[in-house]
Amino acid sequence: MANLGFIGLGIMGRPMLKNLLKAGHTVVAYGINPAKLDACVADGAERASSNFDVASRTEIIFTMLPDGPEVEQVVLGTNGVLDGSRPGNLIVDMSSINPIVSQKIAAACATKGVDFLDAPVSGGDPKAREGTLAIMAGGTEIAYRRAHPLLQCMGSKVTLTGPVGAGNITKLANQIMVACNIAAMGEALALSTSCGIDPEVVVNAVKDGLAGSAVLNLKAPMLIARNFKPGFTIRLQQKDLRNALLTAEAKKVALPLTALVQQMLTSLMSDGKGELDHSAIATFIEGISHVEISRPGSEG
Repeated sequence: MANLGFIGLGIMGRPMLKNLLKAGHTVVAYGINPAKLDACVADGAERASSNFDVASRTEIIFTMLPDGPEVEQVVLGTNGVLDGSRPGNLIVDMSSINPIVSQKIAAACATKGVDFLDAPVSGGDPKAREGTLAIMAGGTEIAYRRAHPLLQCMGSKVTLTGPVGAGNITKLANQIMVACNIAAMGEALALSTSCGIDPEVVVNAVKDGLAGSAVLNLKAPMLIARNFKPGFTIRLQQKDLRNALLTAEAKKVALPLTALVQQMLTSLMSDGKGELDHSAIATFIEGISHVEISRPGSEG
């Protein structure tokens, strides 16, 4: 059993940490929210007093944070993870961030003999709780082999996608497909509803054909039921598409559909919907079409 650190105890981090505990590992936890840290200690984690403290007491440190600036601060900041690490430690960042930031952090870690993997995830809160996340890793084969048994505690599909940064590039590709898929689903179901057809009937009719997808299976029922309790928020989806567009700009790649959906997300955030589940992307379509996607007789 490994002696592990975990930093970032939010919607995704806490259930991921719990799955490491369930597998029998010792986990030293830290987060800036005292209530969330208390909850993880109640789950069985050991309490740390700082990012430095986590690294000084463990060999492999996982981070699950909102974006690149937070990861840089936690790992590279004063009294951060790297300051507390020893040569031979491994940092596994499971946040979804700009791949250029992952590469910057990895380079800084290398100067101290610390290995680094970027290993973002897909599946949201439900799969984090189930331990069935899809995990996309970037780094050396040696670092990946070391982390792999631990990543399997949190995910059912773990893939080494290339060198450092490749994990986050793969995650950006994933997020482009998810966001555009939700937007297309919203258009399709808005059209169906406006024509008087039950959107649930439409979903059931097409889900086993070429239009079928995990997005349709998971997000259409939430949309139709008007259940926007977040498994993954509009705010985080907007952050991921921003990173995708910044990466595309640096590589001179055109992403016109991504840019359009990003505008939808920005508009929804301006309307105060940033903390809703990203299935609420479809509500942008509803708004400009003056139609609510719901079953007949369920309005209001």
